[in-house]
Amino acid sequence: MLIIVAFLVVYAWPVLHMNGWAFLSSNTWNLGNLYSDPITRNGMSVLPGAHYGILFLIVGTLLSTLIAIVLAFPVGVGAAIFLAEGVPASIRTWISFFVELLAAIPSVVFGLWGYVVVIPFLGHTLFPWMSRHLGFLPFFQGPAGSGYGLLTCGFVLGLMIVPLITATVRDALVNQVGNLRDAALALGASRFETLWTVLLPSVRRVLIGSSILAIGRALGETMAVLMISGNALNYLPQNVYAPISTMASFIVSQLDSAMQDPTGLAVRALAEVALVLCAISILVNGFARLLLHYQTRPARGSA
Repeated sequence: MLIIVAFLVVYAWPVLHMNGWAFLSSNTWNLGNLYSDPITRNGMSVLPGAHYGILFLIVGTLLSTLIAIVLAFPVGVGAAIFLAEGVPASIRTWISFFVELLAAIPSVVFGLWGYVVVIPFLGHTLFPWMSRHLGFLPFFQGPAGSGYGLLTCGFVLGLMIVPLITATVRDALVNQVGNLRDAALALGASRFETLWTVLLPSVRRVLIGSSILAIGRALGETMAVLMISGNALNYLPQNVYAPISTMASFIVSQLDSAMQDPTGLAVRALAEVALVLCAISILVNGFARLLLHYQTRPARGSA
């Protein structure tokens, strides 16, 4: 990790020096005039009109990931509970196998499915209905769009990360000590009460860890998002139907154009995008570590 971060910092340093904090707060990405001679700005050779700002990428990445985990977490945990507690052990392995097959599907297949099936359904059916009936909510107002955009990305990303949550939580529930379950039932608790008050709290670390793994997958997803996001440029989403761009998909979509920059700053700017994405991933994992530390720390005064 240190080697990767060091490489990104060294490679992106000229752009870091030239842009400063404006790289994060500005909402304009422009490679400049590729047919003009470079000019000198802040001691750097740069194309006329070049400007690198990624606020719209940060917003698109964080919002799509947030929607994905909000949709995927209850579904993934619910599926894990069903597989661990509601399915006979004789067929649990086979049903779990089909759930986990979702994780083996390549992301480009999810993107193609989203393009062919999800986008027409959302754009022609669900989004217009939501705009009519949920328009009183601030983020659901406005035109429903064509189906490309924020909510579509969140939905497809959510489906992609459900198997990570389901498989991890299911294994933790199945491997719980049987005495915990038996003791709760012997005290008169129902199956739901046993699950809610005994089993789920005992796998709290697994719930947090699986959520962080899922968030990391959603943050870095590239091809599926590239095919269904709408690839908005210099645009902040005004509602859940609006097109977006994420940092990972933007690097892929802009790399070919950036390589046409004779100064090489455009490619270095993409490396700075990668550095910001890496920093966000590290912060998310660091926050998870901190949360796990406080969640599992023994209570004061306990034996």
